[in-house]
Amino acid sequence: MRVHKLTLHEAVRRLGLPGLGGAVLLAAAAGWAMAVVVPGIESRERAEQHVLRAQAQAAAVLNGEVHIAQPPARQLDAFYAGLPAQPAATSAIDGLYAAAEAEQISLARGEYALAVEQGTDMARYQILLPVRGSYAQLRRFIDAAIAKVPGLSVEDLDLQRKVVSDTELEGRIRMTLYLSRR
Repeated sequence: MRVHKLTLHEAVRRLGLPGLGGAVLLAAAAGWAMAVVVPGIESRERAEQHVLRAQAQAAAVLNGEVHIAQPPARQLDAFYAGLPAQPAATSAIDGLYAAAEAEQISLARGEYALAVEQGTDMARYQILLPVRGSYAQLRRFIDAAIAKVPGLSVEDLDLQRKVVSDTELEGRIRMTLYLSRR
């Protein structure tokens, strides 16, 4: 629909100067609302949603449902706290022998070497144990030793059978026991 120039001119003349000023103000108010007010309302709604999410997350942290990541220094302290202390190495090795005794595995003379890690608060005992037993016994022994002795890891496992029909295996287990020097 096309408005003639003459019709528009006639409508403006009927409004007069006050009506024309009102129309201009009305158009300016509509422009202001579209440019400033509507984006402000949307921004406020986004901020309210952000606040609600933050409150829900804070409630989850307080309830223990979500754990806050610790700074690296606290993570390192927690790591060292989880390792046995260097003076308590003998009791940790006693736990290793207790796990072997529970599975009726006799540990022959083993080799032990202490190494201190430079630049860290950690030391490590490298343990080489000759073992003899069934596969199930050796498997349960390793599982129990790792469960009983914190900081223990299996580095190498070498098992052999003398004859294919033997049920017992002979071999060596190389383990490392990490210790805290703090």
